[in-house]
Amino acid sequence: MTTSIVIIDDHQLFREGVKRILGLEASFKVVAEGQDGQDAVALIDTYNPDVVLMDINMPIVNGIEATRQLMERDSDTKVIMLSLHADEDYVMRALKTGARGYLLKEMDAEMLVEAVKVVSEGGSYLHPKVTHNVVNEYRRLVAATVEKVEDGAQFYRGGAVTVAGALAVEIRRPLHLLTRRECEVLQLLTDGKSNRGIGEALFISEKTVKNHVSNILQKMNVNDRTQAVVVAIKNGWVEVR
Repeated sequence: MTTSIVIIDDHQLFREGVKRILGLEASFKVVAEGQDGQDAVALIDTYNPDVVLMDINMPIVNGIEATRQLMERDSDTKVIMLSLHADEDYVMRALKTGARGYLLKEMDAEMLVEAVKVVSEGGSYLHPKVTHNVVNEYRRLVAATVEKVEDGAQFYRGGAVTVAGALAVEIRRPLHLLTRRECEVLQLLTDGKSNRGIGEALFISEKTVKNHVSNILQKMNVNDRTQAVVVAIKNGWVEVR
């Protein structure tokens, strides 16, 4: 099955580099490219691609606004945002608008290919540095929830955050589900480490890290690393540090 892709970025050399990398994958096909958000909306209407790689900062119409317009049209196209910025404000705006992925432009070829594959299959993908910032934002929201409860202003039940979970101090590793090594890898995923960073921290190869990550996703019944981190935080399996 071929994954059709549109690339939107106002720097032609960057587009060419991305296109060259994607062209090495037999299952990928770049069907069009453009240089701003207006191009994005028009090209997606024309080609209805599976995935669009969208620069966040562009003239005329930026990536956030273009994504918003696509979501309003109920488009099936999945957006991966490309950015120079790793801070949570940019990331959260992109995700709230409807982006399914967020990559920093410092990504390597392997990460780009993996992101497109994961997102095209219905998952989400965040650059490892971005994951760490999203975790910090999650912790901030938890702290805000706890403060409201303690002030008697609001008691929150259900959903993504529970008061009991927010106040829990003890971290309970999921040894009923994962091996000790997989627990270590899960913690490092939460810390925002890349496969290479995890390998260096644990003195194992990147191939071994990939195998551990694959096993973790399968055992946790999640589609991608981001979902694994979120589930782990909710269940108190990892430290948010």
